[in-house]
Amino acid sequence: MSDYTDVDKHEDMKVLHSMGYAQELERRMSSFSNFAVSFSIICILSGGINSLAQATSGAGGAAIGIGWPLGCFISLVFAVAMAQISSAYPTAGGLYHWGSILGNRFTGWLTAWFNLLGLVTVLGAINVGTYYFFMGSFGTPYLGLEDSMTVRLVFLVIVTGLQAIVNHMGIGLTAKLTDFSGYLIFATAILLALTCLVAADSYEVGRLFTFSNYSGETGGNVWPATSGTWVFLLGLLLPIYTITGYDASAHTSEETVKAAVSVPKGMVSSVLWSALFGYIMLCSFVLMIPNMDEAAKQGWNVFFWAMDTQVHPLIKDVLYLAIFVSQWLCGLATVTSVSRMIFAFSRDGGLPASKALAKVSPTYRTPVAAIWTGSILSVLFVWGSSLVSIGETPVYTIVVSCTVIFLFFSFAIPITLGLLAWGTSKWDKMGPWNLGEGMFKLFAVLSIIAMVLIFVLGIQPPNDWALYITVGFLIVTAIVWFGFETRRFKGPPIGEEVARRAAVIAAAEKAVGEK
Repeated sequence: MSDYTDVDKHEDMKVLHSMGYAQELERRMSSFSNFAVSFSIICILSGGINSLAQATSGAGGAAIGIGWPLGCFISLVFAVAMAQISSAYPTAGGLYHWGSILGNRFTGWLTAWFNLLGLVTVLGAINVGTYYFFMGSFGTPYLGLEDSMTVRLVFLVIVTGLQAIVNHMGIGLTAKLTDFSGYLIFATAILLALTCLVAADSYEVGRLFTFSNYSGETGGNVWPATSGTWVFLLGLLLPIYTITGYDASAHTSEETVKAAVSVPKGMVSSVLWSALFGYIMLCSFVLMIPNMDEAAKQGWNVFFWAMDTQVHPLIKDVLYLAIFVSQWLCGLATVTSVSRMIFAFSRDGGLPASKALAKVSPTYRTPVAAIWTGSILSVLFVWGSSLVSIGETPVYTIVVSCTVIFLFFSFAIPITLGLLAWGTSKWDKMGPWNLGEGMFKLFAVLSIIAMVLIFVLGIQPPNDWALYITVGFLIVTAIVWFGFETRRFKGPPIGEEVARRAAVIAAAEKAVGEK
């Protein structure tokens, strides 16, 4: 970061001060690091592999060949619209501030709760996915471990605890590891693609564009029996679920140099590169599959089945190790994201024990309490929700199916508000990364349409309970807001309140040693 001058630092701090906040976190993330934190959370080696059956046991090859780019485009329209806003308002917990500034304190509060709930549950889901990958690759074959609640919880405590410790020790170490993660994901995806192509019996490229219907028993009951059109649309959840988490670039704005430019670039480029390398990797995997009908029958075990069938054991284990490390680093970056959201919301009094959660360690320049709170909540979520079932379905499975809905709702709220606020007193100054009014409004409208599609897909069987969970959450949210928060929660500083914070800002920066 030799090109980051004192003038650049002053400009970054000036923007932050103009929104009423102190430079308590430390700017140690380069433009590449900001890209890498989002790229690491997206992690095509995590969602792209762990959720692969949604495609292979759905519409088959076409779910990858056609469905993957289509689903990635849906994620891209959100990222582009959010990038425009992030350039104007580069703060930690960006979505919360965007929702507040472009709307009002209620829309900001609602955005924060949707995003926070989505981030905590997705952290749990990512590490559970890492657990099952570990069990399938090393835990059961080599260590003789059997899946049980105890084994799962011990694994989660160890893995999440290590992710929290690294985050605790400073953004410098976290950034180095997520930078490494970016290179590792690129290299592993290429190596996996090459391995699949070498191991393929033949290259039936046509299967990538062949629609099948493996819903029901023919696809291991990954999807209930339904029409070919619906099973293709449901398969879009694979890329949509995988290509998310790019809001991490916004959450780490206050730790990124030249944030008004670096953050929007990080968001958009992380989606584009993930989409491209994910497509190459998954298309290669589909070409390697010896028989699509047999692959569909494997259900959620399709990745291990194909690798065991086609790939040399030594090469397979090397790939498994690289994938496992990448998945752990995915969780590491997610802890960073959720903790910055907790920190940002808490410094405006949005959570219980906000004073403690908003405290930044003078030694490490990280929000220590927020890091450990987010990590502990994710483990407690997995534990508690796995103990309770509705019918034969664990609550954990139902809530995880809501995760995408919660996250994309938190994306859609500020985007919609930005569409309405463009050119008004609420948003009369754009950042240096500027699409222009016409392009932003186009992507904003596309985002709203995409949100409707994601919601409809997200509540289809076997995830139909997601509708009731989402409606229930909205009802609870309304009760909490009108019963308590509408009188208590003030929201972020706006107008004259920003000027009155000058002394508080100076004291906060002095307390953490910021010069």
